[in-house]
Amino acid sequence: MATPVTEQRHAAATGLDALPGAVVLRHILDQQQAALAAITPAIPAIDRAAGIVADALHAGGHLHYAGAGSSALMACADGLELHGTYGIDPARIHLLMAGGLPVDARMPGDTEDDAEAGMRAAAGIGAGDAVIAVTASGATPFAVAVAQAAQANGARVIAIANNQGAAIFAHADVAIALATPPEVIAGSTRMGAGTAQKAALNMISTLAGIRLGQVHDGMMVGVVADNTKLRSRAMGMVASIADVPAAAAHRALDAAEGRVKHAVLLALGLDMDRAHAMLNDTDQNLRAALARCTTNGD
Repeated sequence: MATPVTEQRHAAATGLDALPGAVVLRHILDQQQAALAAITPAIPAIDRAAGIVADALHAGGHLHYAGAGSSALMACADGLELHGTYGIDPARIHLLMAGGLPVDARMPGDTEDDAEAGMRAAAGIGAGDAVIAVTASGATPFAVAVAQAAQANGARVIAIANNQGAAIFAHADVAIALATPPEVIAGSTRMGAGTAQKAALNMISTLAGIRLGQVHDGMMVGVVADNTKLRSRAMGMVASIADVPAAAAHRALDAAEGRVKHAVLLALGLDMDRAHAMLNDTDQNLRAALARCTTNGD
């Protein structure tokens, strides 16, 4: 049986431990860049995956991330950002990591082999949900079991793996093959494979956020502004989009209780009831609401 690419030795690895530090780092960087380049052929699949995520969340479904080890860490990092960045209800985001999320620096490796735990973790996944299962090898029992059970339960499954023809793809509605080269440290898929996974996950969630109307001209108008930096960012967005002074943006944001899209419409002269109704009528899409403001003369 052929050794998976994720387990093979990189050509530049011979004598690596005897090279000057700067040369080692150059090899590592080259391999990371090659890993990112492997995403390009997967863009059509990533586009389809973002559509699945957006459709599920738009329809009231849940989004589940699943994986083990460093792949799970990449997936969980993406899921943890969705509430703050795009205002998605965290109760609808679920993080399924083999062995559970670490609470310290210990991350056991044996939990990835527990397919039964994967089946149990998938018990709460149902029709209308979306699942993103991530595994570098594409054969991790926990991740494969989650994907298989989720698909049987009627959910739509996105599988991300770093080997072509990965076993998990048999249980996926969308298969994202990130054919990254062998790692400079053989089998250390937290490196190149993890970098490609993180970028692909960012691409999926960002495009899904855009399709959900949570981005306007590259600004995160669905942001949950719960710290000083984000409140300042939110005020800047309102001022920019509504073309009003900072003081007016601040007042509108306060009146909207921190909701950027509502604040923009308030800054343009709508009252709260009208702003709320307009956003509901346009499916929370600020661009569509602004167009309606212009059309209606509001």
